[in-house]
Amino acid sequence: MIWTQDYDPLGSLFISTLVALIPIAFFFWALAVKKMKGHIAGLSTVLIAVVISVVAYGMPVGMAVTSTVYGALTGLWPIGWIVINAVFLYKITVKTGQFDIIRSSITTLTDDRRLQVLLIAFSFSGFIEAAAGFGTPVAIAAALLVGLGFKPLYAAGLCMIANTAPVAFGAIGIPVITAAKTTGLAANDIAAVAGLQLGILAVIVPFWVVFAMAGFKGVMEVLPAILVSGLSFGITMWAAATFMGPELPAIIASLVSLVALALFLKVWQPAKVFRFADEAKATIDTKVNYTSGQILKAWSPFIALTGFITLWGIPSVKDALKSFNIAIPVPGLDNLVMKAAPIVAEPTPYAAVYTFDWLAAAGTGILLAALLSMFLVGMSFSQWVSTYFENLRDLTFPLITIACVLGFAYIANYSGMSATLGLAAAKTGGFFPFFAPILGWLGVFLTGSDTSSCALFGNLQKITADQIGVSSTLTVAANATGGVAGKMISPQSLAVAAASTGLVGREAEIFRYTLKHSIGMVLVLSLMTYVMSFMF
Repeated sequence: MIWTQDYDPLGSLFISTLVALIPIAFFFWALAVKKMKGHIAGLSTVLIAVVISVVAYGMPVGMAVTSTVYGALTGLWPIGWIVINAVFLYKITVKTGQFDIIRSSITTLTDDRRLQVLLIAFSFSGFIEAAAGFGTPVAIAAALLVGLGFKPLYAAGLCMIANTAPVAFGAIGIPVITAAKTTGLAANDIAAVAGLQLGILAVIVPFWVVFAMAGFKGVMEVLPAILVSGLSFGITMWAAATFMGPELPAIIASLVSLVALALFLKVWQPAKVFRFADEAKATIDTKVNYTSGQILKAWSPFIALTGFITLWGIPSVKDALKSFNIAIPVPGLDNLVMKAAPIVAEPTPYAAVYTFDWLAAAGTGILLAALLSMFLVGMSFSQWVSTYFENLRDLTFPLITIACVLGFAYIANYSGMSATLGLAAAKTGGFFPFFAPILGWLGVFLTGSDTSSCALFGNLQKITADQIGVSSTLTVAANATGGVAGKMISPQSLAVAAASTGLVGREAEIFRYTLKHSIGMVLVLSLMTYVMSFMF
């Protein structure tokens, strides 16, 4: 049975748009107002979307259910597979005590609070964002700053502000990969545009966060270090995103920035050491001296990670690994849904092929890095296995949430709801590129995840751009880049930051601290996207 999409099923684009907005509005309400757990909100939203697709859009029940399951499976593989193994690799360093050495190798470089924030909240947090994402970096960096003597509110707020530029490439590029999966655009093309925008933002963020700490005078006192930190991060991110794709930009940029600033601080220190008034007593001993061999061993899992992901990204290797892919046409859905005008010039079948890239998936490369790390750090196989299953248990609900969000994204795409919203958004005309990052910002604010925001709004960005004649790659990338500014005010991020700094119940204080910075950053990205819309 072939079914053709109808983008105005209720005979009024305005009314059809309101109906199509119901699942999204519910999802926002469930998270922001009712404060439901992510997986419960996700499951409820999917059920509402399926009902609307059947009742309002006339989609056959079987197709509605199948497209939702198809999206959920895509959320688990390859996206969930990356998350599982990336977080597992990080946990290996924690379980074996190597993370303490990693932490010490950073904190012994300087006593200046501004420079510690650049090292930990910007560069090091960026590295954890790149490797694990999903709330891990802010939790680690904020707890570390508190341990060094930062007041909890400052620690949480500064980490939220600093951990922005790498977010779109976090967890080995999952947000950009998800945007590509839900829109059909090339991941490398989206990465190149996002890398340009975030490369520029990465140069700005060190100025921004130091200004938030110490004002203009404080910025000028450590200007050389700010330039080293920001330029090394921004230029590297742009180059890696442009020439290597979405998996490695944040990893390489954060490492280059971390090493560059660390080496610079060996030969330069500010004339005046900046400290906060009435600081808490440090709980981390920064006087422990580790040998170069110990430090190298501690960092070896992440060095292995970088090596495997680089190998997996080489075109010839990638093509060889893809030869083992298993492509499964989705029964009851593949080429049975027809796209219609004005989304396409003539009726076009909508493909639905699930690809099980068991060897080519980035998550497999990460798992091999984790396996090698077992030997590098001297972990027993039994502990390695028990840590893996412990990690799976910890990620159960986040994985359900990811599956639900992707399930909703796919039912919205196959039913035509996304197209309805896109046609409505196209009414903003040539000004839409300015609002594209704001849409991503709102998505992350309410879902806590740039990945989820890209899944929810990626296709909407594409459809709208196609309707108004601007680059869909630009607007989809802008959804991911705008989302990085929403991370610092997301309720889920606020909860993570509060929990890791002992501020549970005081999330509103962190929110008030970061809100103005979040709005400022997304406006910068909106202006950047609007200008770029004339170039692409």
